[in-house]
Amino acid sequence: MGKARIVHYINQFYAGIGGEDKADHLPEKRDGFVGPGMAINAALGGVGEVVGTVFCGDSYFNENLEAATATVLDMIKAYAPDIVVVGPGFNAGRYGMACGTVAKLVDENLKIPVVGGLYEENPGLEIFKRHAYFVPVGDSAASMRKAVPDMVAIVKKLIAGEEITEGFFPKGLRKNYFADKRGSRRAVDMLLKKIAGEEFVTEYPMPVFDRVSPPPAIKDMKTARIALVSSGGPVPKGNPDRIESSSASKYGKYSLVDIVDFTADNGETAHGGYDPVYANIDLDRVLPVDVVKEMVAAGEIGSLHDYWYATVGNGTSVASSKQFAADIAKQLVADNVSCVILTST
Repeated sequence: MGKARIVHYINQFYAGIGGEDKADHLPEKRDGFVGPGMAINAALGGVGEVVGTVFCGDSYFNENLEAATATVLDMIKAYAPDIVVVGPGFNAGRYGMACGTVAKLVDENLKIPVVGGLYEENPGLEIFKRHAYFVPVGDSAASMRKAVPDMVAIVKKLIAGEEITEGFFPKGLRKNYFADKRGSRRAVDMLLKKIAGEEFVTEYPMPVFDRVSPPPAIKDMKTARIALVSSGGPVPKGNPDRIESSSASKYGKYSLVDIVDFTADNGETAHGGYDPVYANIDLDRVLPVDVVKEMVAAGEIGSLHDYWYATVGNGTSVASSKQFAADIAKQLVADNVSCVILTST
């Protein structure tokens, strides 16, 4: 490959259009590099050139997938690229999903390589990693200076026709190979080493999950103050905080003081991962305010906290979820809440 033609996909923020207020920006393309594409073009050192940049608002892309993907693909094709670069998307959920979706589009339709950069917990990585060389990057744009050289290093290897064996997240594609020992023998060898307390390396590392010890049980529910928290997207009618239907970047805090029962007029779900019809008819199906208030009135529960907290768990990163939880828990402790009922979808 000679001087390669590179097309770069970014969101509205990195294109200089604006932040969340411009997240509904329609797909657009510009010749040459834009935003971080300047650093990518410079790092290529003449072996390649960013000939075009395609960008789109994160909300528009994720909420209008059919129209957005068709337009973005046509814009990319118009530049006849040899390689497409997406992001880096860091730990931005909607941006990461958009980068991954573009990678899949290019991989399946144009059959050319894609290079990107995503944080390890970005939801777009697990879903789309097989479609691109996704380089590990930090969780925010603060790591841009390291992300660009790492991504360009992969691009340069592709241009040179070199085999790429490291520097990116495994794509999860299986490759056959011949081992010296059959699988059963290798498994027994590992087991014997484990029993003997010797070091061994597994061929299939297992994920590590958090272990959370349950707190003591509530001694008397008749004096307990209960709060409702949900990842099922229950929000007031109209979704006033514009919580995203997928890869949420925020949570909401809403008053329950004047709500005895949810109806189609005062509540709905913002969640995009399940059929919202029945939740929109009666949001108590996701957040049981009616039943809890009945139990309070009957003296079975001490009281219900004046506010409920809600976000959307659909595609939302673990890091974002932990931050939401820490913020919400701090407020609940300050408000003397005894326990929380967590609901999902």
